[in-house]
Amino acid sequence: MIRKALLHDLTSIHQLTQSCAKAMIANGIYQWNENYPTKERFEKDIALQELYVLEEENHIKGIIVLTELMDEEYIPIQWLTKNNNNLYIHRLAIDPEYWGKGYAQQLMDFAEQYAKDNAYQSIRLDTFGENKRNLTFYETRGYQRLGDIYFPKQSEHPFHCYELII
Repeated sequence: MIRKALLHDLTSIHQLTQSCAKAMIANGIYQWNENYPTKERFEKDIALQELYVLEEENHIKGIIVLTELMDEEYIPIQWLTKNNNNLYIHRLAIDPEYWGKGYAQQLMDFAEQYAKDNAYQSIRLDTFGENKRNLTFYETRGYQRLGDIYFPKQSEHPFHCYELII
């Protein structure tokens, strides 16, 4: 089941992303750390009703943020569509215990259907340029790489921006 996150989910969500950060670092992917994502960021996501959880048997196995708000880091990117009526994806994460079992696909299917149902013209996102698995994941789904942005508190390496026209 995919549903909007609730405040009582906050601890589980934060633990899930901390587990992801540790697992990624163990695999040489320095994408998330103590600076990101924070519990406070998830509190804001929940308050804005933009954070969704994939839950099975009362266990949160994955999360995704769907928002209409464009981060200022995205301004220099030459997007395929105009900067209105776009859906942005952030903080897609799956509990490392469940990596490779199709849960990220389920969350992306949900996001893409949500975008279609709500008549967005495109979906935009960024992903860490050193995370080859993620790059393949999005490109296989038809997302087009458009440019790079940087988050110095997370990494010296670029994050690649992608867009999928709906």
